[in-house]
Amino acid sequence: MTIVLIAVGLSMDAFAVSVCKGISLKDADWKQSVQVGLWFGLFQALMPLAGYFAGSRFLDLISSWDHWIAFALLLFIGLNMVREGLKDAKGKQECCGECGHNDLGFKTMLMAAIATSIDALAVGVSFVAISDLNIWAAVGIIGIVTFAFSVVGVGAGTRIGKKFAAKAEITGGIILICIGLKIVLEHTMNI
Repeated sequence: MTIVLIAVGLSMDAFAVSVCKGISLKDADWKQSVQVGLWFGLFQALMPLAGYFAGSRFLDLISSWDHWIAFALLLFIGLNMVREGLKDAKGKQECCGECGHNDLGFKTMLMAAIATSIDALAVGVSFVAISDLNIWAAVGIIGIVTFAFSVVGVGAGTRIGKKFAAKAEITGGIILICIGLKIVLEHTMNI
């Protein structure tokens, strides 16, 4: 359940950008939605995998602090997502600025996929703190959930508009902060 919640939280950036893509594409078809979903799903899966293996290399150095590191990373990412979502909700940032408007070209999608998955790299480092974690199942779940949210996001963007993207980003940030708290509580209180 923790991995599913992490996947939902991480997918909110990709969802928000997918909504923006849907807004700018206006009449996006299912092929465009799947294309966006594949880009974001793949990168959201690869980044935590890279973070996990990087964190595992330094496990001996961080094992007594891994839960605090996980909490700090998730808190930072979550607060940043909430801040960006609130800024978007107030209309201070133009939606679609980072998603390349209606461009689905290689360079634009690569940049958007990397930009939306950088936080997943940090979350991958925090996965070192979760005992009994099957990293392959975790990244698979993250990739599938992000793919699904991104496909839905493109469709929602063509129908609903900007308001939904900001609320999704705020929700994702709150989820990540709660998971960070859960990790710290489990390690400090031996729950």
